[in-house]
Amino acid sequence: MKRIATTLLFAAVMASPAWSAQKPADDHLVQLRMDEQAARKEYDRKVKDAKGVYNEAKKAAAKERDEAIASARAKAGQK
Repeated sequence: MKRIATTLLFAAVMASPAWSAQKPADDHLVQLRMDEQAARKEYDRKVKDAKGVYNEAKKAAAKERDEAIASARAKAGQK
């Protein structure tokens, strides 16, 4: 009886898919999805970098504007 239970347990464990080796994604659709994901990730990185440059330029322009406004107000107050 013990031998039968052990044999059944062994058979169940060996039949489990966890023991089988995972093969690489050689399916064309899977590869396509992985390539699309990589492209989207690269795009998102570039957009993030561009937004950083835009925000820096926007801050510089705002600083210039504020200085010009302050200068104009100072001139108006001196007259």
